[in-house]
Amino acid sequence: MAIQLSIPVRNARLDVIESTIATTAKMKIFSGTVPAACSAADPAGLLVSYTFASDWMTAAATGTKGKEAGAWSTTAAAGVAASFRIYANDGTTCGLQGTCDQGSGDLSFDNKTFTAGQTVVINTFTLTDGNV
Repeated sequence: MAIQLSIPVRNARLDVIESTIATTAKMKIFSGTVPAACSAADPAGLLVSYTFASDWMTAAATGTKGKEAGAWSTTAAAGVAASFRIYANDGTTCGLQGTCDQGSGDLSFDNKTFTAGQTVVINTFTLTDGNV
């Protein structure tokens, strides 16, 4: 039998992500592919740099944790989004990373091809803790 975690344990694991990274974290979106690990150097092609408001994620419930209320919005450089990283408030200590795609991926957009000065809006972002 596989190990099973209760919803409160899964929620606690999710909530510690935000408190460990930082309550005022930063996100960067790149045209380069996601690195093998958070400890690796940043990918090439910085397209977006965004500073989250304090408490950028909601409290976890039912094994999921979503972004703060409202949209994450900022302007972009020209390029095609391929990966993202979320950093501590120093902007260099990566705590979470993933892929970007159009309609799928860890962070998705209606159009992942950005033009210079375009407003990029992220309406939804959800972390889900698996039960393994």
